[in-house]
Amino acid sequence: MDRRNFLLGTIGSAVALSGCQFEVFNQLKKQYPNVLMLIVDDLNDWIGPLGGHPNTKTPNIDRLARQGTVFSNAHAPAPLCGPSRASVMTGLAPATTGIYGHVKDIDIKRANPKAAESVFLSEYFRKHGYYTAAVGKVFHQGIAPNSFDEFGGRYKGFGPSPDERFKWHDKRTNTDWGAFPDDDEQMPDYDAAQWLAKQLKRNHDKPFFMAGGFLRPHAPWYVPQKWFDIHPLEDIVLPPFLSNDLDDVPDIAKAVSAHPMMPTTEWALENNEWKNIVQGYLASVSFVDSCVGIVLDALENSPYADNTAVVLWGDHGYSLGEKSKFAKMSLWERATRTPLIITPPKNKVSGDANNVVNQPVSLLDLYPTLIKICGLPENTQNQGVDISPLMRQPDLPWQHAAVTTYGPNNHAVKTSRYRYIKYADGSEELYDHEYDVNEWHNVAGDPRYYQIQQELIRHLPTDNAPWSQVSNYTGNPYFKALTENASSTQ
Repeated sequence: MDRRNFLLGTIGSAVALSGCQFEVFNQLKKQYPNVLMLIVDDLNDWIGPLGGHPNTKTPNIDRLARQGTVFSNAHAPAPLCGPSRASVMTGLAPATTGIYGHVKDIDIKRANPKAAESVFLSEYFRKHGYYTAAVGKVFHQGIAPNSFDEFGGRYKGFGPSPDERFKWHDKRTNTDWGAFPDDDEQMPDYDAAQWLAKQLKRNHDKPFFMAGGFLRPHAPWYVPQKWFDIHPLEDIVLPPFLSNDLDDVPDIAKAVSAHPMMPTTEWALENNEWKNIVQGYLASVSFVDSCVGIVLDALENSPYADNTAVVLWGDHGYSLGEKSKFAKMSLWERATRTPLIITPPKNKVSGDANNVVNQPVSLLDLYPTLIKICGLPENTQNQGVDISPLMRQPDLPWQHAAVTTYGPNNHAVKTSRYRYIKYADGSEELYDHEYDVNEWHNVAGDPRYYQIQQELIRHLPTDNAPWSQVSNYTGNPYFKALTENASSTQ
């Protein structure tokens, strides 16, 4: 008999012995850990624990990292908000659901039969006795209908915004940067943090699964001036850049990653804006870190401090000038690598919990890992793997790779050393991170890497669902054509 059935049986006995009923229910709350999940929009590896940028200042995320496990080689299922979040919450890969572009939350389970069969991560916890609550951007637009017991609201758009943009005036994108508004209290993320803090002060009569989705550092990079001030412009270090970086990549790689509404690095250099953009992003990261701090402080001062697992993740990476881009939406390292930190409940850990795992993992692995940590039954639909063994033994032999998908039959495979990319037209890229961390030299086709390439190919998805008609992305001609074709044929 598993632990949960044992506890439920105990509760049944307690009903007969009414004098003990509430005590046994309190024991159930203690046995099953709470989960606090913090999601940060467009956050790349520019946080202290990942060392992605020398100017970053993230004291609260750093604090969380010291309490748990940092997965330094974590990657998104897709390099775009909608499909990445749908994948995390359904436990299914984009190649399974056909959700390759953005999707309305209400439409996720309408994508195809596999998606229809899925049980959202929050639903799974609720089905097993948890109270579920969320605020902000958890799915792409907020939360899917009926996926949580309580929702604190999603703020429309990514404001507040000034009457006129500061630097970038293309209305097809939110991209812009500058100090605005005056105070943190005017920012939706501050309100979301306060809502979570109030939730943690409540007396919950069930174990809880709670999620908070923060908007920054998603563009526009508008935060109050004080966050810009802690990143002086004269101290800003620019990311590595090679002007002819894309000369050795196939044409489809350029087509997939093309986003004409976004600034290019060449434009930023010509207009002396690169440091300003980097400053805006760093300021946005520091601001959202302060919001994370509000929630962590509330948890530490709550009755749930010792029995709550905390997980923080970003939905994908982001380029800040590398490969001539200020964008996500590609299959290179900058767009797929993302923060993932998991801290187990303090009362379940003895000794130092601070670990760094360098093995490749995917955000798709979150679903099976969290239910394992909480002692819930396995969901056999999950396509990710339980990575909790790595939290106990970071150097555990690991045969898995992280796969990122961007459109049908476009996949990146990341291992500890290599990145292999296979596109729908058969084109390939291969990068050896031991010698080329910036992915400047495509060695696909080099006979010295033939055997390595064959081993990486084995990790590619064997099934590639057609683009679902509920999924859309028109940000460039390649994906606009896929979206329109799906609409006309399905």
